[in-house]
Amino acid sequence: MPSAALRVLILQPQNGDGPSHLAHALRQWRQPFTLCLAGDGDPVPASASDWDAIAMLGGTMSVNDDLPALRQIEALMREAVGLGVPILGHCLGGQMLARVLGATVRDNDEPEIGWVQIETTADPQAAAWLGPRTTLPVYHWHIQTFALPPGATLLAGNRACAHQAFAFGPHLGMQFHIEVDAEKLDRWCAEAPADGHPLRVHPHVQGEAAMRADTARFLADSQATAERIYHRWLALAQARRSGPA
Repeated sequence: MPSAALRVLILQPQNGDGPSHLAHALRQWRQPFTLCLAGDGDPVPASASDWDAIAMLGGTMSVNDDLPALRQIEALMREAVGLGVPILGHCLGGQMLARVLGATVRDNDEPEIGWVQIETTADPQAAAWLGPRTTLPVYHWHIQTFALPPGATLLAGNRACAHQAFAFGPHLGMQFHIEVDAEKLDRWCAEAPADGHPLRVHPHVQGEAAMRADTARFLADSQATAERIYHRWLALAQARRSGPA
């Protein structure tokens, strides 16, 4: 695994949407990290140069909302892109990375709430980040989505949402929640739209029973994909820190 000397920052814009399996993997690999609870008032670090790797988690707000914490995160991520500090964006974090790279974020035609399969592209970067399979089960909870940033490589999509994951240099933006663990999913399953909720008319919105059944089927698979992604993110950070051989 990459050296524990890496300086890893996790940005959490909303209480209750924590790092979950990301934190578990980092602790398992003895990789220290700093968690910034930006949504609870923690100051967002002023400079990306103090970090070797940055991850942003999800939240119920839009990256287009005029919230001071989001604008501070946006400025930090923009600097990180300029410095080549690897960024990992989960759902809202993926949307923020896309915005930083010049893409629009808007309401998606089809909300996705629950477990949905995505299809990977044939680009070698898709296999490098997501593995060799052509379809993957991942967990979603989003109403909005990002356009593909100029110069980015599309890694995955599906019928409901064309842009599920993209790479831009050492950065990865995802529309899904690869960080989920059993505890987070237990809470989110309990919050799933109930029968008769307007969102349930959409084919990719699950109710609680279906969401729990698919969690039992897919969580281990999702976490294996997550660990592949996190390992590559840290390896890219370590390569940048080490510099040319």
